[in-house]
Amino acid sequence: MATLLFMGSFSAMAQKKKDPVNRILFIFDASQSMLGRWQSGRKIDIAKKLLSNMVDSLQNIENLEIGLRVYGHKSGYPPQDCDDTHLEVNFLKAEFAVDIIKKKLKVIRARGTTPIARSLEEGAKDFPSGDARNIVILITDGKEECGMDPCAVSRLYQRKGIILKPFVIGVGLDESWKKSFDCVGRFFDASKEADFTNILNIVISHVIDNTTAQVNLLDENGEPTETNVNLTFYNDFTGTSKYNYIHTMNAYGNPDTMVIDPVLSYKVVAHTIPPVSISDITLTPGKHTIIPLITPQGELEIKMNSKIKYQYIVRPAGVDTTLHLQEINEIEKYLIGRYDIELLTLPRKKFYDVEVNQRTITTYSISTPGLANILLPSKGYGGLYVKNGDELEQIYHFKGEKTQHRLTLLPGNYKVVFRAISAKNHIYTTEESFKLRSGQSELIKIY
Repeated sequence: MATLLFMGSFSAMAQKKKDPVNRILFIFDASQSMLGRWQSGRKIDIAKKLLSNMVDSLQNIENLEIGLRVYGHKSGYPPQDCDDTHLEVNFLKAEFAVDIIKKKLKVIRARGTTPIARSLEEGAKDFPSGDARNIVILITDGKEECGMDPCAVSRLYQRKGIILKPFVIGVGLDESWKKSFDCVGRFFDASKEADFTNILNIVISHVIDNTTAQVNLLDENGEPTETNVNLTFYNDFTGTSKYNYIHTMNAYGNPDTMVIDPVLSYKVVAHTIPPVSISDITLTPGKHTIIPLITPQGELEIKMNSKIKYQYIVRPAGVDTTLHLQEINEIEKYLIGRYDIELLTLPRKKFYDVEVNQRTITTYSISTPGLANILLPSKGYGGLYVKNGDELEQIYHFKGEKTQHRLTLLPGNYKVVFRAISAKNHIYTTEESFKLRSGQSELIKIY
């Protein structure tokens, strides 16, 4: 019984974590410019009326808290008061907050300046701590007038994870100012009164509507058959990771459905080798979005009978960049294509232009290494060379530190070149050639 109660309690806690509180802070512009005309009346009056209607519709939404911050309404202009931004209604459950916000909007008068950055900064601090989706909806008709940078403030608090990407609703905004809000958040242009209501509905849907997505990992035929790949959803604005999932197929053999926050736009990365990504992914609230990534894969393996766990470098064909480091006798998936391989044996073994095809294993078998036991008459200098036809490639150095060198080498033809430390003339250099066979040991004595 105790176990069942604990499991039930744990399940309830897990569910609570999955459903954080939604908090909306409306930041409302009551600066002097809001006294300007806008279609049927003054901007301030129309915006207050439309916002009142909107919060009214939020009253019965569960798991929602709302608050109101206003700027430009306490101090007249001139003089300019860049601290004129105030939290007028602290966060309350929607059912309690709506009437208070509506009453507060009725008494607000447009008077002062436009401290947008300061309002965003103070607004980010208004949100209580704890697990929540913190949404800022900025309603304004003007640009920053207090010398701060709204973009920098917005980016800072998004990176800190305090707020999600703000929504900015421009109320009859001057055309030349619109682009300045692109870096603040997701901008909506309410050039007409009717637009304002539609935009608020769109914004609110981002907050309350469950939104789903699936990532289709496509093979070379364009079919979503690839799976078991790590996926990361990055906040496209801040570059921080938001979700990390392992791609899977559901019981019907289709890519699994994920619940994704539609407030953000995303860069989605499939951690294949090499990785594949797609940017500027925007989700429509309440709708299912399919995100395609072209990720056809094949497999690569190098087999070797060896007690040493050799590794090999995999590079894109013709490109001197390390893509992956893989161990022998292990299978790894790669995107289909051509690769160069460098096996970290002694000497190095290289394969060029290796082709990886979809759903096949490209396999290379390497001969078992042998053991060369090199005995020097004294400490000295020189090294070991591998013979490639008439060419010699030095693969190991004698540094004057020891007289015995035990080396695991690939089968092949080799030459030892040596000169004792005490020998002060080059004519005392000695050479010894030997052949090493697969899996065999050779004793090489230098006299």
